Amino acid sequence: MNFAPLLNAPWIVQLHAFAAMGALALGAVQFTAKKGTLPHRTIGWIWVVLMTTVATASFWIHGRNAAPFGVWSPIHYLSIFSLVMLPLAVWAAHRHKVRSHMIRMISIYTGGLVIAGLFTLVPGRIMHAVVFGP
Repeated sequence: MNFAPLLNAPWIVQLHAFAAMGALALGAVQFTAKKGTLPHRTIGWIWVVLMTTVATASFWIHGRNAAPFGVWSPIHYLSIFSLVMLPLAVWAAHRHKVRSHMIRMISIYTGGLVIAGLFTLVPGRIMHAVVFGP
């Protein structure tokens, strides 16, 4: 793994990628940690901020493989999905609707991080170069 391609990328790409990596790691911790505790809520709020950063920053990353969608690609639909679902998931937790909260958070993690992350490994993209080399 070589972070040079990412470190040479524009700052918005770096912000997006490092926030995504942090959210991926913290999300994995959340899945295995005891639920409803102060650490779960604290890490959860950090995760929400990271995911909001990931999704929002994605709208300033565009151009590659975007046609016929203008400057954005179909992957940006996952950013919209995340930005819509995050407050709904937080609201569900606030209302003690545990199942709804869990389903929404797992969906955001799966769609907004795992599936979107797999698309970043396509040859020619920065994360492909980071993981597999040039």
